[in-house]
Parts: sequence; structure tokens; C-alpha cells
Amino acid sequence: MPGEPLILSVETATLAGAVAMSKGELIIASLAGDKSTSHSNTLLREINTVLNRAGRTLAELDLFAVATGPGSFTGLRIGIATVKGLSFTLGRPCIAIPTLEAIAHSAGVCERVVASLPAGRGEVFVQMFSVSADAVIPLDDPVHISPTAMLEKYAAFNDICFAGDGAVVHRDKIKKWAEHNGRTFTEDDGSRDRSEAWRLLPSPANLAENVAMLARRKVQSNEVQDAKDLRAIYVRPSDAELKTSSSG
Repeated sequence: MPGEPLILSVETATLAGAVAMSKGELIIASLAGDKSTSHSNTLLREINTVLNRAGRTLAELDLFAVATGPGSFTGLRIGIATVKGLSFTLGRPCIAIPTLEAIAHSAGVCERVVASLPAGRGEVFVQMFSVSADAVIPLDDPVHISPTAMLEKYAAFNDICFAGDGAVVHRDKIKKWAEHNGRTFTEDDGSRDRSEAWRLLPSPANLAENVAMLARRKVQSNEVQDAKDLRAIYVRPSDAELKTSSSG
């Protein structure tokens, strides 16, 4: 792959999902999905739309990137299976990007980013990262916990950027907890002031674009993989597995 590769990035871990095509730091074309429609019905059409907008064909792509979770179980399976199929068919390599890492990247530079996604039943997938201009570094492991447990887990820190749909959904709980514990709570106003506070950031409009930028970094560090090695990061068992376990 001489020069910057042409990358197609797929994100189906969230309800809406997204697709993006990039080359280097340039997002050539992208499309955010529809929260009300299943990825199984729309993903191939969305990929085709992005290809058409970019004036490119599948054969021109150099590699595929995909968000590997945590997130929607069904969505992850559809996204990873689609990328595997395209990769096998075209003989192209892949790059796996953890969903929470992509969310942290969307927050911009921040010493402590708590990235979160809804996990169903009022709970969240959550992980803390340190985000600099050139790296997204995990500070702990992804977990599946209640919003209250999330706040207890990070209560000792004065400065946190909360990012992702999990934080937006539980905005009032985060604000109340912050104020009760003497923390300053603010919502992003576009200035991205990173002074000490619990700061709530808006959800990224197109998470696939963040997947794309992280994929570029992995290309530069030679962290490319075969499609057969793609694995979803589920963090917790699926509802079907939980029902089977409880019935047994």
C-alpha cells in the first residue's frame, strides 16, 4: 500500500451507525445512518451511497476498518460480517477499532475522557482514556455497569470529559452527581475549554469518521490484520445468552 491507503470505515455498534471513506486525514465521503432502521436493511446501501459520493468503487479500496464494540450485539455482528465478506472477496486487509476508543477520539484532546454507550436495561458500557493530539490511551478496561456505578468509579477525578450516547442519555444524573459532590458541571459550548470540571460533550455526528482516523494511525504503526482475525468486543453476554444461563 504505497502512500496513504483508501479506507472504508464501518460503525454499526450504535443504533444509527455510520460509514466513511478516507484517505490520510481527509474524509472523502461519509454518511450517518438512521436510528429507526436495522443495519441489516441499510448497511450495504449506505456503503454504496458513500462509494457513489466519493466517485470510487469497491475495487479501489485498500483496506476496511470496523468498530468492534462494545455496542449493539446485532449491529456488531452485521458490521463485522459485512467487512469480513468484503475483505475476503477483494483480498484486502482490515483494522479493528474498539467503539469506546473511537468515542474517546471524538472528544478531542483531554487528559481524562470517560467514553460510554447505552448497554440496555438502563446500564452503560464505559471506559476511561487519555486523549492527546496523536494518541488515545486506555486508562482502564471496558466494563458494563450502571450509570451510578460509573459515577462512583470516577468520582475521585475533578476533571473529566464525558463523551458518547451513554453520557448524553444520563446527562441529568451526571449533572446532579457532580453538583452533589462539589464538582463543576459544564456542557461543551464549542470552546473546548479543558479547565477542571465534569464536562459533557455532544455525541459525535458520525463515529465512522473517528474510526477512520484511528485506523490511519494503526496503518502507520503496522497494526493491520486479516479479516479472519476480526473479533467483536462484547464486554457482557447477550440477552439470549443470559436467558439461557438463567434457565439452566
